[in-house]
Amino acid sequence: MQARANAALATPAPLAERLVFFWSNHFALSVEKPEVQALAGAFEDEAIRPHVMGRFEDLLVAAEHHPAMLQYLDRSTSVGPNSPSQKKAARPRGLNENLAREIMELHTLGVRSGYTQADVTEFARALTGWGLAGTNAGQRDRVLPNGSAFRPAQHEPGTRTVLGRSYADSGERQGADILHDLATTPATATHLSFKLARHFVADDPPPALVERLTGAWLRSRGDLPTVYRVLIDAPEAWAPQPAKFKTPWEWAVSSARGLGWRAWPDKLQADALLAQLGQPVWRPGSPAGWDDIGASWAAPDALVRRIDWAQRLAARADRSLDARVLAPQLLPGGALQPATAQAIARAESPATALALLLVAPDFLRR
Repeated sequence: MQARANAALATPAPLAERLVFFWSNHFALSVEKPEVQALAGAFEDEAIRPHVMGRFEDLLVAAEHHPAMLQYLDRSTSVGPNSPSQKKAARPRGLNENLAREIMELHTLGVRSGYTQADVTEFARALTGWGLAGTNAGQRDRVLPNGSAFRPAQHEPGTRTVLGRSYADSGERQGADILHDLATTPATATHLSFKLARHFVADDPPPALVERLTGAWLRSRGDLPTVYRVLIDAPEAWAPQPAKFKTPWEWAVSSARGLGWRAWPDKLQADALLAQLGQPVWRPGSPAGWDDIGASWAAPDALVRRIDWAQRLAARADRSLDARVLAPQLLPGGALQPATAQAIARAESPATALALLLVAPDFLRR
């Protein structure tokens, strides 16, 4: 966790770091599952970070084939019922549909996008064979550097039909071909364009913006920088008044950077801060990840906890910092609201003034 916070504080490219957080939350996993605890950091570094400026299909494949995701969504325990290994097994294992379902519902198409339970089952069959490398790899197994592997002996034989299209029994290629089609279909473009617009622009993003992002996605076949450029150039993204309420992670990082920190103080325990603010690291509660709307983070008790942490952060700030000088650098538009300016002017100490700045209404939004 400390390394993650330090990367966010020291980065010369804050947008890229925000995209890492966005996609890590999109492909959410949880260390509440013991098998994932040692893999969560590697998942972000190996599957997410290298691909946020590439093609969505490459990001999708890297995320779904990473050992952390295979463990989190029980792919490593799923074996084709009619596969060679099952026919020889003394205690046969069954088909697990968790990964297939979440890929369709959360990672690509979105809910109510036209797929059926039969599509999920067929996709799960196509994904059989993917699991962890382990120590007993067979001669035909393909082991990836990250520790996952494709085991032909566990793959369900037969042609699969997903979303009306047939996929021949090509072993490992069968699941890869379905992933390719899911990555490039219009439903995925619309779903993820909406999520990007909601994350960066507004809880209820303008339909025209979502439509432009979707068009860029489809024309570029999921080239993410092309989509990002449309988002950055969008007038809707530069509204005078900040529309998005910061999540605890965003608030903590922006507060620390605003105070001039480029490394998180060990004694402040970033993981404890985020847990108390309601967003414990890599514990989102479900594969859907953390909510991306203000109502989830702006409850009165949550604001009280931010005030408490603002005081702790400000107490460790450089004593030469002046909240009145810092405010134009930190706030959208550079201006304090009159009530906030008055409260800062009346603060009993520089640290109190800094704490008030960190919980100013404009600073709580972006």
